[in-house]
Parts: sequence; structure tokens; C-alpha cells
Amino acid sequence: MKKHNFNAGPSILPRVAIENTAKAVLDLNGIGMSILEISHRSKDFQAIMDEAVALFKELLHIPEGYQVLFLGGGASLQFCMIPFNMLNKKAAYLETGVWAKKAAKEAKFFGDVNIVATSSDKNFSYIPKGYAIPTDADYFHITTNNTIYGTEIHTDIDSPVNLVADMSSDILSRPVDVSKYAMIYGGAQKNLGPAGVTFVIVREDILGKVERPIPTMLDYRTHIKEGSMFNTPPCLPIFTVKETLKWIKELGGVAEMQKINIAKANLLYNAIDSSKMFTGTAEKESRSLMNICFVMKDEYKDKEDAFMEFAKNNGMVGIKGHRSVGGFRASTYNALPKESVEALIQCMKDFESQNS
Repeated sequence: MKKHNFNAGPSILPRVAIENTAKAVLDLNGIGMSILEISHRSKDFQAIMDEAVALFKELLHIPEGYQVLFLGGGASLQFCMIPFNMLNKKAAYLETGVWAKKAAKEAKFFGDVNIVATSSDKNFSYIPKGYAIPTDADYFHITTNNTIYGTEIHTDIDSPVNLVADMSSDILSRPVDVSKYAMIYGGAQKNLGPAGVTFVIVREDILGKVERPIPTMLDYRTHIKEGSMFNTPPCLPIFTVKETLKWIKELGGVAEMQKINIAKANLLYNAIDSSKMFTGTAEKESRSLMNICFVMKDEYKDKEDAFMEFAKNNGMVGIKGHRSVGGFRASTYNALPKESVEALIQCMKDFESQNS
């Protein structure tokens, strides 16, 4: 039976990226050695790193003055690296979910944190509006897509201070005006590659402004100077990132990717909205294109476990909602084909016709 991978992360990757990575594990470009065993200082790996950085810059139209880094530690390490490098006195954070809260928690070790707005009053089912960004903040931090709650910021915010964005789960899903951001970062394990590598896009002139000493490994300038190779980088995940970026370019780039993602999301949201049995959890104007969250309507709540089993038996993988919201979550990342969305919709319709 064909499997349809809706996992929230680590998640589905382009098949060609997986196949090329598998080949490289056995023999990298015919050199007689595996990507797993070559030196990160070799010309063979340097070529991989250079191509990954160049493709990232090309696909996102990253301006001059920005550096692209590939680091370890996940987005969670960035939660402390950012204030370590950028927070002198005060930072502003938009609280839109669990990961935004965790980022703000780490920043509080380094200075005052102003939560400019939160959507916790409705279990993070919407993106706050109408808030004021303090102009005396060292930076303003946002989480653009909230995997647990299925909400997303769809446009690039105009910020009077340095804008920092965690784009772990929606990077490369839509065009981004990088010039509006001081920094964009994220774990790769959604749209970009496997777990184990973190991307950082940082404007170099924001660094070196804090008064505190920064440990060498936690200083972005260290990694810029050494081209992401101050220590041994996660070589295999970086190779897969490069292959994924090549796949996006061959599809037509990020603008084309956005069209595909909108079409997929609209299909599933329309099916949810027209269903007698299912209903969405995020407010419509805040709905994510990457993580589509839905539940059974009250009169069908007792059938949730039955639907999970039915979906599993029909090849649906990873649609169980996060424990904090329950229900179901279909992650429709870049690599998920439209056919999988159509298969899930048919599964929902079949279950509804048999149980309503």
C-alpha cells in the first residue's frame, strides 16, 4: 500500500533528494568513498557546502551583506544564541505558540523580554494583530509558522527594529523579502532536509554590538569567519539540503512552490469546511499552508480513534494532532505531492459516508 507522509517533522522530503543522498552514502560522485567518511575539509565537501549556500542565496534572492550558515543544535539552540549575540537590554517577542514561548523563555536569561502580543487566550488559534513593536527593543522575534496549532504569518512584517524570524517550518514555501529581516533561522527537518542541520541567514552588520563576552562556539562571527566549518558540520544533512534546493530550483523556484502549496492547502481546507464531520481549528485568516489542523465536530468526537485507525489502514501516516490540541494534523510541506492530499480527502469522505 502506498504511504502518504503527513508527519510534522522530520517530514517528507523530495524523493530525488533521498535517492541522491542514498547514492552519496555508498559513493560520493564516484570518488570511491561515502559522504559519511570524507573529510569536511576536503574539496569534495567544500563543493557541496558552496553549492548549498549559493542555491539558498539564489532561491531566496538574499541580498549582499547577509551570510548563510549551516550549524548544529537545531532551532532550539538558536533560541539562546540570538539573545547572546543581539540582546543588550530589551527584546520584543510575538507569542504565537509553544516554540515562540520557548524562544522568549531563553531570551529572559539575557535581558528584559517584552511580549508584544499573544494568542494564548484562544489556544494559539490565530495570529495577533494591531500590536505595537517597541522602538527601543534590540530586536523583534517572530515564529512565522506554528506547527502545533496550524497558524502562519503570510507576509513580511515591517519592523522598526531588527526583525528575527524562526522559519523552521515554512522556509522556501513562499517568496520572502529577506531585506526586511536581520536574521532568519530554522531547523531543516521540514521543508529543507533531514534533522541535524540548522540554517541561519544573518545580516552581518547586526553582530558585535552586545557588551557581554560570547563563548566562541555561540558567536555567529566565529561561524561566518570559518564558513560554517569552525567544527565538523553535519555533512550528510547538508548534502540533502543541497539536493532539496536543487529540486526546488528545477520546479521553478520558490514562487512556483508557493502556487503548489496554496493549491494543496485550498483543496484540504475546502474539504474540511464542506464536511459534516470535520472542522478546522485555526481562524481562517491565520490558517497555515504547511500544517492543517482539524478535529471532529462535537457530535462525532467519539469517532476520532476510529478515524485514526481508518486513515492508517488507508496509508495515511502522521495525521494525529499534537497532544495539546488533539484531533488531526496534516502537514503539507513542499515535498508532499498533491496526490497525497487528494488521498486524505477521499479517506475523510469515505469515513464520513460510512459513519454519519
